[in-house]
Amino acid sequence: MKLELDKIFESFDNNRIFSDKSTLQSNYRPEDIPHRGDQIKQIASILAPALRGEKTSNLFLYGKTGTGKTLSVLYVRDELMKRSMKTGTESPFKIEYLNCKLKKVSDTEYRMVAELIKKLGGKVPDTGLPTETVYSRFIDLIDSKKQFLLLILDEVDQAVKKISSDFLYNLTRLNSELSQSQIGVVGISNDLTFLEGIDPRVRSSLSEEEIVFPPYNAIQLQEILAHRSNLAFKKSVVENGVVQKCAAFAAREHGDARRALDLLRIAGELAERDGSKRILLKHIDEANVKIERDKILDVIKTEPRQFQHVLYSIIRLSEENKGEPFFTGDVYNDYQDICKKNHSEVLTQRRVGDIIQEFDMLGIINVRVISKGRGGRMREIKLAITKNIIEKAKLIIEESINYR
Repeated sequence: MKLELDKIFESFDNNRIFSDKSTLQSNYRPEDIPHRGDQIKQIASILAPALRGEKTSNLFLYGKTGTGKTLSVLYVRDELMKRSMKTGTESPFKIEYLNCKLKKVSDTEYRMVAELIKKLGGKVPDTGLPTETVYSRFIDLIDSKKQFLLLILDEVDQAVKKISSDFLYNLTRLNSELSQSQIGVVGISNDLTFLEGIDPRVRSSLSEEEIVFPPYNAIQLQEILAHRSNLAFKKSVVENGVVQKCAAFAAREHGDARRALDLLRIAGELAERDGSKRILLKHIDEANVKIERDKILDVIKTEPRQFQHVLYSIIRLSEENKGEPFFTGDVYNDYQDICKKNHSEVLTQRRVGDIIQEFDMLGIINVRVISKGRGGRMREIKLAITKNIIEKAKLIIEESINYR
């Protein structure tokens, strides 16, 4: 076994594929962001008053995953900070970024505000205080001097889904309680219609400006991938057609550049493991299968507890029925049992039905509506993921919730 491991490690020591893998990773920040010049200029125009310590308009950025929303606003943030530092005086503004999809940070209003306090250098316990007390500490912290605080809330629709839109309303209403400082919000959402469904009172308080990021087309994706592959890989290791195939896959997935870069990186890793001297077209196909599998598991890890309860019920019923279909009523009955055993709140049957519909859209299950004559219509459910993914999903949920 030791000899076999030595061979594996030696093959990685003699890496023939990558020169700088980090340029394909999601946290890489390029100096230039192609095909997003118009959006970046719009963001800069809206946020420029921050340089004078003035409150900017609240701004919402919309677009599918991987369309450059976060990259663009963080680029503008960095340029604002550089510009401010050139003056040599204390900056009249602060910009804080928070990803609202992070588990145990943005699943309650309390934790959201507590995390913002920590980012600003303050401290509060993770739980235990009344939410009003946490807000009071937040106000005291930012109102200690004259400044403008800009909050960039990434995937803000996820926080609204988990908590409610009240926290957005509360953040904007804080301005009336501040004597020296002001707060502005930049919201980033993959859901173009997300604000349409929130309380009109909340939307009115935001008075937001909006910028929509269109999906990249196949030609734009090819240009992005060609540039990044030149940085990431050694010369002549990418077979002809690989970049084009990556771009075609991503264009089919709503122009998702992040997915295209992941596809290229994973293909390189698979080629490396194979001991191949080049990244071949077959490595792109293999990488695509792997990403599809990992995407489902990532969704399961990050969904709220109630989603995990419902999915666990579906998995249990699928096992009991040996893969044969079952009905939404069966899921709800089993879900209620799981909630009671784990001392969780029981959602209404309608809300559980909505969750089931979301799983159908994600491709985790297949839902088929069948007619029962005078008995009405029923939704028949069948798992649509492989046995290997089902086992991994069960482990993820059991570790997350400690099922008994």
